[in-house]
Amino acid sequence: MSKKKPAYPINQRLYDYLTEYHRNIKIPVFYDDLLRFVGAVEVYDKNGEDTLWIRVYYAEHEREEIDLSLKRMYLILHGDGSEDSLPFLTVDGIDYCTFGNSKPFRVKIRNILNDNHTYLYIKKADASRVYGLELEHILSPNNINFLVYKDTLIEEHVLGVPGDQFLIENMDMVSVRGKKRLSKEFVKFNERCMIRLLGDMRSYNYVIVASYDFDQVEYRIRAMDFDQQCFEGNLKVYYPQFFKENYPFVKMVSENLQEESIEQYKKEERSAIARRLKGSQDRINALMECMINDEISTPEKIHQLKMDLHNYTKDKNFKACKSMGEILEVAFSFVTRNYENVNTYIIN
Repeated sequence: MSKKKPAYPINQRLYDYLTEYHRNIKIPVFYDDLLRFVGAVEVYDKNGEDTLWIRVYYAEHEREEIDLSLKRMYLILHGDGSEDSLPFLTVDGIDYCTFGNSKPFRVKIRNILNDNHTYLYIKKADASRVYGLELEHILSPNNINFLVYKDTLIEEHVLGVPGDQFLIENMDMVSVRGKKRLSKEFVKFNERCMIRLLGDMRSYNYVIVASYDFDQVEYRIRAMDFDQQCFEGNLKVYYPQFFKENYPFVKMVSENLQEESIEQYKKEERSAIARRLKGSQDRINALMECMINDEISTPEKIHQLKMDLHNYTKDKNFKACKSMGEILEVAFSFVTRNYENVNTYIIN
């Protein structure tokens, strides 16, 4: 993998798409505004370990305006922008991440009436990340809320336990049956990332969500970092199974699922994505048109990935691709075509 992925600007075509689907909305504060902090202290977790986040603070004459803007942004992201609830919100903290490409700000917003709180993230807008967020919203089981205005991106918090933390603190408490269900979810997550070309899904870039049913606990894996959407050339980067950080999950799958079950779950995920593609055809077509005409990777990586996919699928259409958008469009067509062929056979 590349040591550092460059940020790609959002072009006018993508802005028009975001406007059409209500993602491009004027917001009251920009990423650069939050960089004007005058000091910071390190943030530690409950075990006293450095989280690589710092709690920032601002000059007194700026803090009130920044807090007000952040609360308004929260109301725009999670509501209709009405300020009726503004007096009941408070900003408990603004943290800045010193690790990774996006260097986000994490804002904790609390409702003083009931003490409930949530987070929102403010980042520098990057075309790769926007494509990743939008594809997550359309093609995964999870809706995701985000806004873009000029060079600033606002994302809602993705609930769940980060994968690396789950392995340390929660895995030993998962039952045998639970590990079988979690194994199934990892297989589907692995397949989903590969099909939509979302890379770098190491254990700290996704979360584990546990849902309690009446007689069991179900698990879902959700991506929370979309920086590496359609950038790298090596196909293995788009498979979570090949990262050493995910080895405990890979080992769990091998211990709990037979090869026939693994193949079944892969087919289930491919079919689910094909159905979502067909059900959101206009939106996907509009997004693909943006991506095909956008520069979000290098010629060398594009060539490597299209050849890797050609060798993997034997689909000659990959060899003619000239952009990451074209590669993804062919990949979606390949998945949809196979799904239609199977269903035609079943119907007949």
